[in-house]
Amino acid sequence: MARPLSPDTLLAALRAEGVTVVEHPGWRTRNRNHMGPWGPVHGVIVHHTVSAGSAASVALCRDGHAALPGPLCQAVVDKAGTVHLIANGRANHAGKGDGAVLDAVVAETATPAPRRDDTDGNARFYGFECVNLGDGADPWPASQLDAIERAAAALCRAHGWSAASVIGHKEWTRTKVDPRGFAMADLRGRIATRLKGAPAGRPGGTTPGTPAPRLQPFPGAGFFTSATSSPVITAMGRRLVAEGCSVYVSGPGPRWTDADRRSYAKWQRKLGFTGADADGVPGHTSWTALKVPYTA
Repeated sequence: MARPLSPDTLLAALRAEGVTVVEHPGWRTRNRNHMGPWGPVHGVIVHHTVSAGSAASVALCRDGHAALPGPLCQAVVDKAGTVHLIANGRANHAGKGDGAVLDAVVAETATPAPRRDDTDGNARFYGFECVNLGDGADPWPASQLDAIERAAAALCRAHGWSAASVIGHKEWTRTKVDPRGFAMADLRGRIATRLKGAPAGRPGGTTPGTPAPRLQPFPGAGFFTSATSSPVITAMGRRLVAEGCSVYVSGPGPRWTDADRRSYAKWQRKLGFTGADADGVPGHTSWTALKVPYTA
């Protein structure tokens, strides 16, 4: 029988595992506890949002919609690998599922295929909504998968659970298909490997006691104009090349050019941004995900 983590304990567990966390206003007291029990908790359910963009997805999961009031999860994991805390307590994410699946999660054994919807999952599971269209074609960037792994491992470590306590929504109920686009068995394998060691510290594999590589702070969108010539632009371009997002014919070099903009737009699209959010002008979220080395 596991009592849900307090807000402070949850936040500390995520940060100890190296998760990049954004705390949204009111998350510590936002919940649907008035609609039913919250706890004991036994595991984590992973979902996809069927939406695009971090801000829109966070708003959707925080506020819900006409057919399903929010919050729709405790945390949203975006494509840049940021975990957005939006609620603490019961949330409308799991719905009814198979009690036999819950029994298997409690026993930390392989779950059976869900056959019935007779058990309230909202009372028993944390929910991670992960930004993805859910069409099987929308990519899952490595930064996002790493964040899902770390966040789930953080909760498992805090509760003393194994990776078997992490399931997909489609493993809870026969009425859902999420998450679509990666295998839950693979995710559990990575979580199990992570849990064999100590908390990994900051993203990128830095362990406690090892200095993390210094990264270039986001210089602001106004920095990226044709008048700018800076080694920061060169360092950014080299990271874009490393991520397979280059349209450079030569370079990259220190002056901001159209090749930089078009290369950065490829990076934004790789993270799942579309439309005006993939215009090639760096924003804070995509810049953080790129991990540009610090340049004096």
